[in-house]
Amino acid sequence: MKWPVISYQLLSDKLMCRLLLLGIFLISSGLLKAQELNCNVVVNSSQIQTSDRRIFDDMERAIAQFMNQRRWTEDEFGSEERIDCNMIINLQDMPEIGSFIATVQVQSARPVYGSDYNSLLFNFADRDWAFRYNESQPMDFNRNSFISNLTSMLAFYAYVIIGMDYDTFSELGGTPYFQIAQNLVTNAQGANEPGWKPFQSSDRRNRYWLAEGLMNQQFEDFRRGMYMYHRQGMDLLTQDPEEARKSALKMLEELQKANRTSPNNILVISFLDSKRDEIVNLFGQGDIGVRRQAFNILSRIDPTNSSDYEQILQN
Repeated sequence: MKWPVISYQLLSDKLMCRLLLLGIFLISSGLLKAQELNCNVVVNSSQIQTSDRRIFDDMERAIAQFMNQRRWTEDEFGSEERIDCNMIINLQDMPEIGSFIATVQVQSARPVYGSDYNSLLFNFADRDWAFRYNESQPMDFNRNSFISNLTSMLAFYAYVIIGMDYDTFSELGGTPYFQIAQNLVTNAQGANEPGWKPFQSSDRRNRYWLAEGLMNQQFEDFRRGMYMYHRQGMDLLTQDPEEARKSALKMLEELQKANRTSPNNILVISFLDSKRDEIVNLFGQGDIGVRRQAFNILSRIDPTNSSDYEQILQN
């Protein structure tokens, strides 16, 4: 938010004192503190046939408030530090009033130091959303128990988004938030709704396997690679592009190790879904030896998109 420009010479001493007191009050009361997420929520209801469509606006507003107005961590965030993310909810069916089946695309990004570029961190399609929602429904949530499938799913992704962001600023910095996300999965094992159990998805692209991968010690080097790629790579790109690419290449090497350990691992798939275009642009210039190594790794672990990676060698 931009404050209006004020000529302080036009203010009386009395008014100036009031402004100063107001500022002190706002700071001391915590009203200037921001929540962690800046989440843009879109509810697409075009496939749902109903005459009363107010519920969809209400749903969109309630979900946005749940994501953006709740404190998810103990850390203090300035308004400019909030994590940008998107949640695009595509409603596919309404079996009965108040019951919905949907797919959801969840995305988050972080700014790259010294630029106006935002790097996509997380890009995940959840095809297993089934939930109940009635107009003006309270959005109750307790991270220690399963109350509502909708709020548990929303909270799960809030913690994954925060954990992903923290992992890029310090090695394994997101662990506490991934642990909470995994606890939410555990709490939901008795739920009838899909997406929480290990055998509900043939390709392991559900919340259970996402949480399992993030907390699996076998993939800690992959998560350390996220720090190398972003903090020691992308953030240094304007200062030392060749060193930045070498750091990013180390991440690709960890990506290859993770893929060998667990082929078609959801972490590898999610990383490439988020970073494919960015990686092509990043390695599309610079030292040809580094570029060739990047191309060889990417074409092995993601052969269906090898034609995209060929652009790395074309310049």
